[in-house]
Amino acid sequence: MLVANNIQKKYGDLSVLRGIDVSIQTGEIVAIVGASGAGKSTLLQILGTLDKPDGGKVEINGQEVVGLKGKDLAQFRNKNIGFVFQFHNLLPEFTALENVCIPAYLGGAEPAKAQAKATELLERLGLADRLHHKPSQMSGGEQQRTSVARALVNNPAIIFADEPSGNLDSQNAQQLHELFFELRKELNQTFVIVTHNPQLAAMADRTLTMRDGLVVQ
Repeated sequence: MLVANNIQKKYGDLSVLRGIDVSIQTGEIVAIVGASGAGKSTLLQILGTLDKPDGGKVEINGQEVVGLKGKDLAQFRNKNIGFVFQFHNLLPEFTALENVCIPAYLGGAEPAKAQAKATELLERLGLADRLHHKPSQMSGGEQQRTSVARALVNNPAIIFADEPSGNLDSQNAQQLHELFFELRKELNQTFVIVTHNPQLAAMADRTLTMRDGLVVQ
């Protein structure tokens, strides 16, 4: 599913990633943990094509992605990758349904099909009565579940999540964590999750511990 070899990244004289190898299988939930500054989010952004490494290669579903640029990169990302961040990044002027539809529209989906898929996902995630609510009218947990629906709308091969429960209370965080595993069971969805939450890390199939720009476990 995902194979990364010898990933390196520097910012000035600071080596943030110092030669990391990662292999992730379809349907696997992998947690990346480590102290702040260990390079976790940088690695996630490179694996998710949001940043480019200074050295190394990344393949997703057999496609080498480091060399992709411009429109080709945007199309690959839209079709194959979903993102969930600590802050939901929903557009405040749009409803939950409209926010979830946006990646599908960008991917060229017909509006009726995009809306049907978005509605199905939002209902699946317990948001049937929030379809036409804007983010300001929803709780933090509802907003984050909406962002998960948005990440899923194009049936991505893999979802990258950066501290997805970091802005939630303990009850909503637990519900979000359980949701990831339900989605894996039902959809065979693959997740790579950067987290400081020990409960979420303990639930994962595998944990990668980073220290000083290297995977040490």
